[in-house]
Amino acid sequence: MTTPVNFFERMYAESADPWSFDTRWYDARKHDLTVAALPRRRYRSGFEPGCSTGMLTARLAARCDRLLAVDAVDAAVTTAAERVADRPGVRVHRAAMPHEWPAGETFDLIVLSELGYYFDDADLARLLDHAVATLEPGGDLVAVHWRWPVTEHARPGDEVHAALASLPGLTRTARHEEADFLLEVFTRTPPPALSVAQREGLA
Repeated sequence: MTTPVNFFERMYAESADPWSFDTRWYDARKHDLTVAALPRRRYRSGFEPGCSTGMLTARLAARCDRLLAVDAVDAAVTTAAERVADRPGVRVHRAAMPHEWPAGETFDLIVLSELGYYFDDADLARLLDHAVATLEPGGDLVAVHWRWPVTEHARPGDEVHAALASLPGLTRTARHEEADFLLEVFTRTPPPALSVAQREGLA
């Protein structure tokens, strides 16, 4: 089943940073790799569902003209909003995925970081359908997920990426694989997906 919101609320009640994002080198490195994988120098409109305390949000903000970051837990939203308060163009608010996916907005960047494995089959399908439907043609979807077993996860991280790879309208353009996590970039097609060199006119 989909992990209930009160599971996360209890975690944030016990700690303002339940995954120690502020102090772990593992997460700092993973966030840096996530941003480094972005194929474009700059994005018009980004979306980060499940933003947690905003550590990745702050990095993404430097690459987006506008960025919407949401989380289902009020405490996480407060911390993330404080972290990016000085970043113009960044909005942080509460929304539970996949049922409160932002209506009437499209994005040229969507980042699914440590999110997909919390959903059951129906909710994961709904989440990915929303992502494809609101990702603009030629836009990029970045997914990064932990690979080790976790009791609270509805599925392994690799299964989330397999579901993404099977979707029509997405073409994988990059893959970074480690024992701990899998990081992939997908482009909304058509038009045909281009490499970074092709986007820069080098190939």
